[in-house]
Amino acid sequence: MLIKIGIDPVLVTIGGLKIHWYGIMIALGLYVAIQVALREATRRGMSRDQLMNVALLAAVLGIIGGRLYYVVQNNPSFYWHHPAEIIAVWQGGMAFFGAMFGGAVAVAISSWRWHIPFWSLLDVGAIGMTIGQAIGRIGNIINGDIVGYKTNGWGFEYTNPNTFGPLNVPVQPASLYELLISLALFVLLWNLRTRVHPDGMLAMIYIVLYSASQFFIFFLRDNIVVLGGLKQAQVTALVVIALTLPVIAYLLRTERLAGPREVQPAEARPTAEEVPG
Repeated sequence: MLIKIGIDPVLVTIGGLKIHWYGIMIALGLYVAIQVALREATRRGMSRDQLMNVALLAAVLGIIGGRLYYVVQNNPSFYWHHPAEIIAVWQGGMAFFGAMFGGAVAVAISSWRWHIPFWSLLDVGAIGMTIGQAIGRIGNIINGDIVGYKTNGWGFEYTNPNTFGPLNVPVQPASLYELLISLALFVLLWNLRTRVHPDGMLAMIYIVLYSASQFFIFFLRDNIVVLGGLKQAQVTALVVIALTLPVIAYLLRTERLAGPREVQPAEARPTAEEVPG
């Protein structure tokens, strides 16, 4: 079954200003991500005002990192000869590994600047990032800038002449797969947020699972092979997983050396007198 997408990537043109669906979805994704992160941060006792500062810095560095990684990953020679196109994020083209790296830098800076627990802040960021990413993928679906290989069966076919993808060619709906993966990760992290310890482990789970998903999904995506039959995102995924595993071991060891966790009032089980019936 083919789903034909004929939506123009440009929602509206006002004079010389073009408002792209992708830009709208990125803005909406950031807003929802911040609202979700604020809710989790409040539960962890973080200042709402401080988190807004963190969110602003993370948004800026995340967009910069995501765009730069995309440029490196997709035909860097073109951007070398057309440097003005590097900043054209409204046209689509963000690599999420780059956004993750930029966001991690923002968390490190914020933790130092505003004295917020680094690992707990990283957990909050991971939860917000997953739902924001899912919404942003809607922009990718409309753009056609994340596509898989040609297919004779299930897939997308872009029919608008302004599409960023191949015109009138059935392709694997890689952007839809990415959206579903992000939604699944958000549901998982949201349900684990009060169960997983120590702080930082939630973010590590996200990093490992997201990286694993990218390794496999890029077998379907039509990108340049760079090393041993693998694409750049797949190589990055393997490196990220390899670097994350020692961090997980460190967090678990630190938790073990710290001894049993002190049960917080909200986590305490009810006494026999408190149980109804």
